[in-house]
Amino acid sequence: MAHVSCWPDCLCLSVCLAMRAALLIQRWYRQYAARLEMRRRCTWNVFQSIEYSGQQDHIKMYNFFSYLMDHFSSASSQRNLVSQMFGESELFQDAEWEKHFCYKDIEVPDVYTGPHLSFPLTISNVTELVDAFKNKQKLHARYVLQLLGKTWTLLRLMPNISHVCTCKHKEITICGDLHGHLEDLLLIFYKNGFPSAETPYVFNGDFVDRGKESIEILLVLFAFLLLYPHDVHLNRGNHEDHIVNLRYGFTKEVLGKYQVHGKMILKLLQKIFSWLPLATVIDQKVLILHGGISDKTDLNVITKLERHRFVSALRPLKRRGASARLKEAALDEFSSGRRRVQSLTHGAPVRLRQELPRHSVHSESGRTGRSVEEELRERRRLAGLSLPSDSDSAEVLEADTDEWKQIVDVLWSDPMSQNGCVPNEVRGGGCYWGPDVTQEVLDKHKLQLLIRSHECKQEGYEFCHNGRVLTIFSASNYYDVGSNRGAYIRLGPDLIPHFKLFQASRSTRELTLRQSVGRTERSALQALRMQLFAHKSALIREFQEYDPQGTGLISVKHWAVAVEQVLRLGLPWRVLRSQLVSGGTQDGTLNYHEWVNQLPVIQPNTEIANMSLLETLYKHHSNLESIFRMIDTDHSGLISFEEFHQTWKLLSSHLRTDISDKAISDLAESIDFNKDGSIDINEFMEAFRLVEHSRAETEAPPPPE
Repeated sequence: MAHVSCWPDCLCLSVCLAMRAALLIQRWYRQYAARLEMRRRCTWNVFQSIEYSGQQDHIKMYNFFSYLMDHFSSASSQRNLVSQMFGESELFQDAEWEKHFCYKDIEVPDVYTGPHLSFPLTISNVTELVDAFKNKQKLHARYVLQLLGKTWTLLRLMPNISHVCTCKHKEITICGDLHGHLEDLLLIFYKNGFPSAETPYVFNGDFVDRGKESIEILLVLFAFLLLYPHDVHLNRGNHEDHIVNLRYGFTKEVLGKYQVHGKMILKLLQKIFSWLPLATVIDQKVLILHGGISDKTDLNVITKLERHRFVSALRPLKRRGASARLKEAALDEFSSGRRRVQSLTHGAPVRLRQELPRHSVHSESGRTGRSVEEELRERRRLAGLSLPSDSDSAEVLEADTDEWKQIVDVLWSDPMSQNGCVPNEVRGGGCYWGPDVTQEVLDKHKLQLLIRSHECKQEGYEFCHNGRVLTIFSASNYYDVGSNRGAYIRLGPDLIPHFKLFQASRSTRELTLRQSVGRTERSALQALRMQLFAHKSALIREFQEYDPQGTGLISVKHWAVAVEQVLRLGLPWRVLRSQLVSGGTQDGTLNYHEWVNQLPVIQPNTEIANMSLLETLYKHHSNLESIFRMIDTDHSGLISFEEFHQTWKLLSSHLRTDISDKAISDLAESIDFNKDGSIDINEFMEAFRLVEHSRAETEAPPPPE
């Protein structure tokens, strides 16, 4: 009996132990999940900060060239060089475009095995096209130009704002950024069905750049647009811009896939992008546009403006006038002691993340005895640019900015949690707008919801502003495999959004959460190390500010402050320290010379003695490639020594650095591998790419949990 009476006590004890174990496991897992989430968010911040910093650099460089363009002598040969960057050398009237881009003289050879298109398109034509792209086939240039020509003709008939109605039991599918991720688009079609009268779609811009299959996405979307012009709606994004395409890959992609007719295709796409509608309204209640709004947004103005005049949203239209406000603003920008960027549509200049060398036009003129105007003339001369004549100065160009501001805000703006509307200092274009602006604009136009894209979200979508602003992003694995999900929206007559999430990569779906976070984290840290290496000299100078005795040692706190002072990325460097700094002394200091040597190292295919020139190349690698591709007007992939020299002089003037003619000439000769007097752009950029340090080539062990 005594033995039997012990059973209840033992059972109770076992239950208590089991519950305690379950609670401990639950607590451990919550802490584990919280640590993974912290790592994931930190990784996300690294990717996003680097992305926005690149956009800001691109806009800043373009603004500089725009200034030079406006203040050159119109007869100068140097002005012709810079005008190539704005695509102003080949302008055609609409009738001339149709003649210039005639596809009928292009023959399709018998050996061509890709899809054949006949117009007007049929559903079998389009499904054949989709299947061909799925199997990595290429559409012949004749059909590409024919399809683009038909698309351009159709777009010219469309309004600036498309209006769509949801019939009873009819849902509209809304997709965000695709960015050349054809796999994502095909997965959406697989899950949701092809566009049709029963399955209408709105694609909200940024179809191109970054991904490797941008042209295929465009051709598929344009084909469905021609097939169902009342059921497929395409909004313009900030990447539907030929200047942006120069930096982010679309131009290079098209020229690589269509080497003979690539230039013609790009020119026609330049026209098409300018004719894409700017917004879509569903049932007079839901506004869909790519970027966002501002306190100046007026849909009535947007409805009436001539959108096709704004071929690039980065540059306002110019009209002859008597105002010198543009020149004064540019002069103020040039004469500033800090490197600043102005939001494209909002006037207050914003400090950039990165400082200039600590001197300005005013300080230089004080030492040399030159006036500000004389200093500006000297800088133009150093850049190899001619000076404006008196007759040119008397007729200053005046920007027609009202309509342009409306477009830039629609394409570039982002929401913020605080009330108000301020310049978007992170991207350098558009604005940040708050919940009060959302309420004001939506209420003014009797709308209830704003759907926008433009920002990558980890889960593919995100609400803000009390549920009245919804961001949708459809490119999964945007920064790296596993970095984010993609999503699309289905919107019925009740106007309640229903989200469908997806991950295009099969390998990602098979990874555990820890493996996925670890893989993405390693990729982000590698990108960050590249940024650190590109600013090597500036980092060492900043470290030395905290090491007056020259010991080579600084505290971890000073290391974090110095890194942020140089890179201006707004990242939690103290948190990232364990991933970026290996080792350190017992007293909490680190040897910054040893740390810098652990960063990625240079492996160029040629020897360059001028280290200042080499570091400039790495720091401004993307800007340099953009200028090369701007100057390469025939899209041959080759530039002459003279064009190479002009590129470096323009870049050095933009950066306010002194690069000698001899250093540039030596660089040009060292990379002219076949000695034909020209430079292959792709070979040049590949020759100077950054690689990981040999000791870091093996995969780093996962960080401690």
